[in-house]
Amino acid sequence: MAQYFEVHPDNPQPRLLRQASALLERAGILAVPTDSSYALVCHLDDKACADRLRQLRGVGDKHHLTLLCADLSAVAHYARVDNRQYRMLKAATPGPFTFILEATREVPRRLSHPQRKTIGLRVPEHPVLQQLLELHGAPLLATTLIPRGEQHPLNEPEEIRLRYEKQIDGVIDAGACSSLPTTVIDLTPMWSGGEPEVVRQGRGELAVLGLG
Repeated sequence: MAQYFEVHPDNPQPRLLRQASALLERAGILAVPTDSSYALVCHLDDKACADRLRQLRGVGDKHHLTLLCADLSAVAHYARVDNRQYRMLKAATPGPFTFILEATREVPRRLSHPQRKTIGLRVPEHPVLQQLLELHGAPLLATTLIPRGEQHPLNEPEEIRLRYEKQIDGVIDAGACSSLPTTVIDLTPMWSGGEPEVVRQGRGELAVLGLG
């Protein structure tokens, strides 16, 4: 049965977030609020958790999971980024964008795309998720909470609780989120002189990146 943490959306109770962080350390999967829709997250280095994330979403190993980072300081550790790419990241973070980047050797092969060796990376803006990341002290592995076989993400914590209480370990309820997922931008074409590619138009405005 999933634990349920009701927190203030702007000033979350540290005691409750510490309890949620402890679940992550014990290989738990949580549903968490973001600046787009809710997401499922787990510890980065746990293969079984990553497999559970994919199973819950109904996706294979070619579906990009995302690294949620507290800020851009962790980017160079997990992704190859040139100066132009970094400027785009800086312009759009924190915010509702996911960027596809070339993974470094620090990213376990099981987490990157099997052919392209790429990874999704995101710096969220939601204060609850930001504080959870700070408490956890490392990036989290995440996927948008879109139920298996459905098209739209979930954004109401009570519905998430009802549908997933026996499948995940915890739900952080900070109220309803946006019903839109992140905007996904593939920056890897820039390595060969190409332009960024819009993979998915979501909540993030393309004008922020000078696109569209």
